[in-house]
Amino acid sequence: MEDYYVNENAQFNGKHEVHRDGCKYLHLVVNKLYLGKFDNCEDALEKAGEFYMNVEGCFFCCKECFSE
Repeated sequence: MEDYYVNENAQFNGKHEVHRDGCKYLHLVVNKLYLGKFDNCEDALEKAGEFYMNVEGCFFCCKECFSE
């Protein structure tokens, strides 16, 4: 299981990005919400959806959950 976070600031496309702990871009996220430990990004996105309507996975650390 890994730790996941969601960026509390929406991106230019209006989506809140979910990052896995250890992502090279996570340190750039100033306002992040800890989501918890999950086996996969799909479960982390589901949890992030409890807080934000539009969520997606980070292209770099959660590519399997990234939507264009």
